[in-house]
Amino acid sequence: MKDLNDNIESPFTIKVSFNKLLEYYENLEKSDDEFISAKARRVLIKQRPHPILRSGFSDVSFFSKYEKEIKLILQDSFSEILTKNEIKTASVPFHDLIFNSSERFKNIIKTAGKDFNLQIKNMIEDDTYIMACTVILNFCYGYDLNFKRPFFYEIPDVNGIMRYYKILYNADFCELIPNKNAPKITKEDYELLLDNFDNLKLWKEKFPPNSYTFKGFVISNMFDVTDDQSISNIKSTLISEGKRKDKNFMDNFHEIFRSLLNIKELKVGFSIYNKEDNTFERVYGEGITSFLLNDNEHFDCEKALCHSSYKRLLTHHKSYSISDVDKMYKKSEGKAPQIKTFKEQGIKSVILAPIADNNELMGVLELVSDKPKLLNSINANKLVDVMPYIVASVKRSKNEEENLIEAIIQQECTSIHPSVAWKFRKAAKKFLIDKQHLGSNASFSRISFKKVYPLFGQIDVKGSSEARNHATQKDLAMQLSLAEKIFDKLPKKDQLPIYEQIKYQIGSYSKEIKVDFKVDSEHQISSFFKTEIEPLFKFLQKKNKSVNEDIEDYFSKIDDDLGVIYYYRKNYDDTIALINKRMSGLLDKKQIEAQQMYPHFFERFKTDGVEHNMYIGESITKEESFNIIYLYNLRLWQLQVMCEMEREFYNKQNEYPLSLDVASMILVFNQPLSIRFRMDEKQFDVDGTYNARYEVVKKRVDKAVIKGTDERITQKGKITIIYSQKEDETEYLRYVSFLQSKLMLDDDIELLELQDLQGVTGLKAIRVSLLYNKDANDKKFYTYNDLIKEIKS
Repeated sequence: MKDLNDNIESPFTIKVSFNKLLEYYENLEKSDDEFISAKARRVLIKQRPHPILRSGFSDVSFFSKYEKEIKLILQDSFSEILTKNEIKTASVPFHDLIFNSSERFKNIIKTAGKDFNLQIKNMIEDDTYIMACTVILNFCYGYDLNFKRPFFYEIPDVNGIMRYYKILYNADFCELIPNKNAPKITKEDYELLLDNFDNLKLWKEKFPPNSYTFKGFVISNMFDVTDDQSISNIKSTLISEGKRKDKNFMDNFHEIFRSLLNIKELKVGFSIYNKEDNTFERVYGEGITSFLLNDNEHFDCEKALCHSSYKRLLTHHKSYSISDVDKMYKKSEGKAPQIKTFKEQGIKSVILAPIADNNELMGVLELVSDKPKLLNSINANKLVDVMPYIVASVKRSKNEEENLIEAIIQQECTSIHPSVAWKFRKAAKKFLIDKQHLGSNASFSRISFKKVYPLFGQIDVKGSSEARNHATQKDLAMQLSLAEKIFDKLPKKDQLPIYEQIKYQIGSYSKEIKVDFKVDSEHQISSFFKTEIEPLFKFLQKKNKSVNEDIEDYFSKIDDDLGVIYYYRKNYDDTIALINKRMSGLLDKKQIEAQQMYPHFFERFKTDGVEHNMYIGESITKEESFNIIYLYNLRLWQLQVMCEMEREFYNKQNEYPLSLDVASMILVFNQPLSIRFRMDEKQFDVDGTYNARYEVVKKRVDKAVIKGTDERITQKGKITIIYSQKEDETEYLRYVSFLQSKLMLDDDIELLELQDLQGVTGLKAIRVSLLYNKDANDKKFYTYNDLIKEIKS
């Protein structure tokens, strides 16, 4: 940089001049104090051969050329006695150049490191031009805009800890001179600028670049306010915490903003933004009001604001101000809704500041006054320094409300799927409001959705009960055998009649689990081990060392938590758990894609396999966008995913501890129905007697058999589609044909009738074999029987 004005666009041309300071020394030269007079004279004599130090310069090289002269001129301002204590610099406004500084400042910058770039933390670079213009309005035209904002430096110390330094400017030695090309600023210009702080084009029109000359320099005094700033940050998080019911809360809040803006005639309001409904809503608390809502509890944002103010607040998250409501009311002919609302309340000037975090609007801070021009787009910028505290407070308050709402939902309902969560939140919010007015008489609203289409599917482990019984029998048989061997090893001299009776009981149980295993057999035998065998073996361990090793071996095979041998049952339980985990994981992953196609309700349950419910319809989405094509799409998606789940299962079957089979089934229901959330059961269920038929079919159909036979309708290696209407058959045969073309289904389609169920008649089924790959890279496709042969070969 050769010149101070290089690469800088500003309404004034900068010249460093010491004229104002030298004039001060000229007055000191006349002092009666000879010491002061002589010192001033020495400074003036040193400067006199160099008139440019008065007239001003912008050439950066002159700082080194006149280094000694400048240092002498600034000697009193930068005392050698205080240089290691004071944090002080000499510079020009809105510029990074510092041409003189105290030793302490130099040490602070040195400690920060070579890569540190000194910048004012809270000065927005894009606003420096406009800020320079406001300085001109104050200096040259006498308009007191009260734009004094605290500025800070953030500088890391030797430990890398960020320190905060507040900057105070001394502008006593500055001059601002209009150039010939400087337009005269009228009162009308001033009033126009009041409402257009961020209209850079307008400010450049009134204050063209380089239309003023800045002569002089500024002295910056800095103070370490790290402790104060830290305390302030902590305090900011406490604003409104648990105090919204305090009667003095809003009175104190009014005073804070009155002090901040130096406006006595000021009131503060709030409104919360509801993103789901695109509405502004009232904040409930003692003395809290909303001037934007006036008497309304909530209001559509597009109806509360005109187009430009809506875009500014909700889209760009920028503050919106009206310095003269009456003037704007006439200009808009009373058509701008927000201006009409403010005029009806006798409000004369307004600032609406968005409360936004991470580009998400949470609410609006409303500042109003019954005096015109007191609130405007210029002093609206003073809110920049306090908005982080407001944001933190509202964010925490919003989180608290969300937690409270979620707590109510959890208490009154259960874990809620995102597609329907909006209705629960709405009901919970209403419950909170009703509770304030009605107390214990408040009740949680009924949650229901009408005209939704149901979809049900399951992938079920075949013969799971038999498999578990078999695993239980093997575990019990092993434990009985180990116990019997211990009694057989007891020496004859230690045999007691009671041991013979226990051996007889062991034999009886061994025979029972082989030929007559009953539902309660497991419990009876486990109880026998716990109450009779275990205490006896512990007694024998102490008395008879000959069976000590066998008893230790017995106990080593016993599960610590269950108190029985848990080997084959563990294999079964681990297999079921792994099947459920993988099947539900795949289903959940695919569900994310399905939700993006069209939102719908989804829930799944793990039993001996995985079953799922889905409901789709306009009442769930809140949008008038539902078309029957979305139902057809979801049905095809469901069928395809069920095929993929089957493939996933059999491709990974060798990884399961136990070899099991699964069967897949889809239930088709032709008519829309209503569902409601049952508070007692904490889950959705069909609503109404007619719709109950659907639930009956769901519970019984997997046990159904083909009409005239004993053959179960669901079979391993096949997918079964249950339906009752001819149009459903036609629809699903199209889907089957499509998946056959994708080599997911075989060509052996069966059209079957089901034996009547209790209370349900006329059910039919499409059944077709699935095609599998042996592994992900296998290009061949197999039926179930082919795949099993291939795996075992």
